[in-house]
Amino acid sequence: MSEDKRRGKMTVEEAGRLGGEKTAETHGPEFYSEIGSKGGSQRAKQHEGTRAAEGKTSLEEAGHKGGQRVRKLVEEGKSYETQ
Repeated sequence: MSEDKRRGKMTVEEAGRLGGEKTAETHGPEFYSEIGSKGGSQRAKQHEGTRAAEGKTSLEEAGHKGGQRVRKLVEEGKSYETQ
């Protein structure tokens, strides 16, 4: 959309970018580190040890399984290259 038709309005993308820049300017990197830690611990509390989480894989176990799968695929790829 051209500048003339928008008449000073900004897109959602522009508003988000400007808001994020302002927040970063105001709070700094420590703020983001702190809220990330808080979010991660709250997320873990929501899933670990709850009735809804019974029988489900923990995030740690899921990461380990994913890593093992990648290792296996890399080994298969290497053996394929040597043939």
